[in-house]
Amino acid sequence: MARTRKSVEDFIFKGEKNGAVQIVFLTDLKLPALQPRQYFDEAKLQELAQTIKNHGVLEPLLVRSLPRQNQYELVAGGRRYRAAALAGLTEVPVIVLELSDEQALEIAIVENLQREDLNPVEETEGILHLLAQRLKTTVTEVSPLLHQIQKQLRGRAANNVIGSEIIEQIQAIFESLGLMELDSFIGNRLPLLNLPEDVLEALRSGQIEYTKAKAIATLKDEELRKELLSDAITNSLSLSQIKEKVNALKPVKQKEELQNRFDVTYKIAKKSKQLWQDPKKRKKLESLLSQLEQLIESEAKSEVSKTKDESTSETSTEESKEETGLTDGQLAELLGVSNLLISDYRVKGQKPRGQVLAKALTEQWEVKGEVWVQKS
Repeated sequence: MARTRKSVEDFIFKGEKNGAVQIVFLTDLKLPALQPRQYFDEAKLQELAQTIKNHGVLEPLLVRSLPRQNQYELVAGGRRYRAAALAGLTEVPVIVLELSDEQALEIAIVENLQREDLNPVEETEGILHLLAQRLKTTVTEVSPLLHQIQKQLRGRAANNVIGSEIIEQIQAIFESLGLMELDSFIGNRLPLLNLPEDVLEALRSGQIEYTKAKAIATLKDEELRKELLSDAITNSLSLSQIKEKVNALKPVKQKEELQNRFDVTYKIAKKSKQLWQDPKKRKKLESLLSQLEQLIESEAKSEVSKTKDESTSETSTEESKEETGLTDGQLAELLGVSNLLISDYRVKGQKPRGQVLAKALTEQWEVKGEVWVQKS
């Protein structure tokens, strides 16, 4: 069942908002030092500015008085404030509230959480700030506390570690917000903050969607991940296109890592005296070498068989290949790699990272039009 977002009035004022509407100069409003909302969609801000230009500010901003006369600090309504300025307004309607620093920050956080366009990262960070505010603790201490509560509620930790009053207080906050259950927040939202920083920043600023960010984050190689992230944002890649590129990049990197691992292990094994002197270890090494030799032998037989099969049709197909060449897909199948790597090199000139593949493409094949032709 869908949960209903509750308004700031429901959450803070319980449906009653005291204070008469006043008109103040826009220049008399000051932004708070800590602003929960950091990013504003420029296109939507321009749309709101046009609406305000035509109809005015329909919902008063929430402000609090500052010590200096006729000066106010904005508490809620940052988007309307900016749009009003863009629309050229000099005055806006406000409701002046008497609030402490803690109360003002809490209202600002809650107002931010009620936005329909709130992205998952902003929402997660906003809830953590609200919990920290209510529990009188720091944001960094909230996540470990929530994980401990989850373990306790699932019977995987002692019931007296976190007091029942704190648990009930946190559950009441989630119920008041009306956004999601506590368990769902811990399991699905907190892991978002573990995304790589570059991906997290792109998601936080609204440059990329949540599902696309998660797919890109599966690339562990930082350089490859940053290239794909930039490509996805610049060219508005779909989720399926991103997944294709991720799958194409992973095998190449895994192959290189495996080769490096093999080289390192080989060097270490050569230097190890105990490996060669210990009879048990030597026997196990012999068994492993036999398995490796069988793998190499089976690959050699497969290549011989493939060569024989190709030679039977070589005469009839060689002229055709010279005339028409090979497509990206055909060459990729021949080399045993993804056709995306071949296509990216042919179209964009992006050389593949694997040395063997790069050498094959540059020294053995050349592009003619939209096909590949083997160099003579």
